[in-house]
Amino acid sequence: MALPVPVPLPVSDPGPAPAPAPEAGSSTTPPRRVLIGTDTYPPDVNGASYFTHRLARGLARRGNDVHVVCASDTGPARTQLVDGVTVHRLRSAPLLVHPTMRVSVPARLDGLVRAIDPDVVHVQGHFVVGRAAISAARRAGVPVVATNHFMPDNLFQFAHVPGPLRTRAGDLAWRDFNRVFSRADRITTPTRIAAGLLAGKGFDRPVEPVSCGIDLGRFQPRAEPRRWARKALDLPDLPTVLFVGRLDEEKRLDELVRALPYILNGTEAQVVLAGTGNRRAALEKLARRIGVGDHVVFLGFVPDGMLPDAYAAADVFAMPGVAELQSIATLEAMASGLPVVAADAMALPHLVRPGENGHLYRPGDVRALAGHLTALLESPGLRAAMGAAGRAIALTHDHEASLARFEEIYREVAR
Repeated sequence: MALPVPVPLPVSDPGPAPAPAPEAGSSTTPPRRVLIGTDTYPPDVNGASYFTHRLARGLARRGNDVHVVCASDTGPARTQLVDGVTVHRLRSAPLLVHPTMRVSVPARLDGLVRAIDPDVVHVQGHFVVGRAAISAARRAGVPVVATNHFMPDNLFQFAHVPGPLRTRAGDLAWRDFNRVFSRADRITTPTRIAAGLLAGKGFDRPVEPVSCGIDLGRFQPRAEPRRWARKALDLPDLPTVLFVGRLDEEKRLDELVRALPYILNGTEAQVVLAGTGNRRAALEKLARRIGVGDHVVFLGFVPDGMLPDAYAAADVFAMPGVAELQSIATLEAMASGLPVVAADAMALPHLVRPGENGHLYRPGDVRALAGHLTALLESPGLRAAMGAAGRAIALTHDHEASLARFEEIYREVAR
């Protein structure tokens, strides 16, 4: 689904028809007006952006009057009706520490909140737009739901924080987060592990885990041969290890590239990286230097509508990242029937059950990563069994269930 704006945005299928709106005054009537505040929204390419887009679109389909306030992707402010969602883009400026993102110019949002008169404000972060939306909602007496997608690790590389200073910088970032999110009426985050992280960082409010959810209709195992999907993506017809996501520092993709020579000792294979990021050039250089350049394929940005083809082309999914609060890509791979080899870090153990639907390895242990991948590539039966187990786990993360839970939360906090 390409959004009707003059920039390329993620593409997806039309999805289910809108659910009929409950009768007015019934006990299940959702709030008619939701204002979502976010610092990142398509065409930004990151998990929080995509989740917020799916949340807004899904809520609108379910009969809610949904507004999103976010930074302008081009600079000037504008308001558009996009896919049933009213998107209010604030005047913005380039974010100096990030090559593609823009940040909204700080402003009070009181006028916007008065004009929309929302039943609830749902913020997706504690930075410029999130904190402004919380402040305006508090002044207007509007209840606030806040969802956390933040980890300092995701910002260190862009802010160029030196390694020795990262612990201190992280402490300051969490202190700021606690101050802003403590003003919300209800706090959610994607997983129990992510909720525990907040508690460990001194956040003393209850935090409810609500999965970001995935579209189980779009991401599912395919019956046709993998070579068909590989041909659609112009990939060699080789056993394939896939990664989907940003090619950035905290994803630790150098470990996946460095695992490849060990895999190639016994199995002809390729690593396919789907995504963009500031580490691509370094990864290309590393692959050439260690002699596996011909076995590492960089797909670049893959439109959302083609992501099912990427998963269908793969035999195994790898996620070496160490800063995943849920990992939507890992869930999509599991729903597509792929076994997963992932770093034993953050929320990934929440998804990967060793020996059942994949394997975990200690971050940095490249030989262990290579061993797990090799075992799966060499055993079609094991891949099939683990892929089926992963699909069963993914079925518990239906995005419609997540949307329904957010609607319940809105009703619980609404005036």
